[in-house]
Amino acid sequence: MTDHKPIKTVSIIGLGAIGSFFAFQLQKVLGDRLRIIAGGERKERLKRDGVTVNGVNYHFHIVPPDQDCGGDYPDLAIIITKFPVLSQAIQDIKNQIGPDTLIMAPLNGVEAEDMVASHYGWDNILYSLAKVSVVMKDGQASFKPDAARIEFGEKRNTVITPRVRAVRELFESAGIRCVIPEDMERAIWFKYMCNVSENQSAAVLGISYGAWCVSEDANFIREALMREVIAVAGKKGISLTEEDMAKQVRVLEAVPPGNKPSTLQDIEAGRRTEVEMFGGTMVRMGRELGVPTPYNEMFYHAIKVLEQKNEGLF
Repeated sequence: MTDHKPIKTVSIIGLGAIGSFFAFQLQKVLGDRLRIIAGGERKERLKRDGVTVNGVNYHFHIVPPDQDCGGDYPDLAIIITKFPVLSQAIQDIKNQIGPDTLIMAPLNGVEAEDMVASHYGWDNILYSLAKVSVVMKDGQASFKPDAARIEFGEKRNTVITPRVRAVRELFESAGIRCVIPEDMERAIWFKYMCNVSENQSAAVLGISYGAWCVSEDANFIREALMREVIAVAGKKGISLTEEDMAKQVRVLEAVPPGNKPSTLQDIEAGRRTEVEMFGGTMVRMGRELGVPTPYNEMFYHAIKVLEQKNEGLF
């Protein structure tokens, strides 16, 4: 099997919660060979103020979207924006995508790879997801690096391909814990099941992770949302089970009880949420497949009302 060249240059678009985690870890080994893609006011703010991660302020190498690489394309491009601006991010990173640039988009949801592939094709895409509990407050990110991990690989990883091995070597050198599941599609859907249930119920109920360790009622709602994802996934040929639900309980017990899922953080900060990717996508897929999704439909509309309230509609 032919070796893949080492990953020496990385471009990231999206310096929010998870993007800050990647940048914080990767700059330690890449220095200015880590490029943060940002334009306009955001570029000026990042140059001026930097980003504070775990209490330390960092300044990164900022590259505007319209700047030509001059053939010096990165070995890896990471798209890690919020889902509502993914389409724009895919456009904004186009000058960083060369014929051999690997692309990862470890967003929440189950459709990011399809969206990226619709612009750049499937040849250079690796499937990926991030399991990092990040608290964003007043523009500062905090997380426990030891509790974070990235899962990635080909769609199926019965063998570890050279390019997956090259990314793993980079991440491990930067202190990023890696997992390469045998079935990446199933891994992405498992995370989606957890996100759909935890993000939506926390946002509407105003609860942090600790609630699910003590409240049977909170868990009833979370599990009802999960079962709808299991039903939709099953129609798509992806096997998620009650055993997977039980596995997530052990994960929740390890999360700091005061941490809040990102959708609740968005609501409390007055930001637009990713509810279209959660409840919105679930309702759409359920209708397409003939699977009822009443809990997701209710929580979708509840979060839309909270967004409208934040926007001053009433």
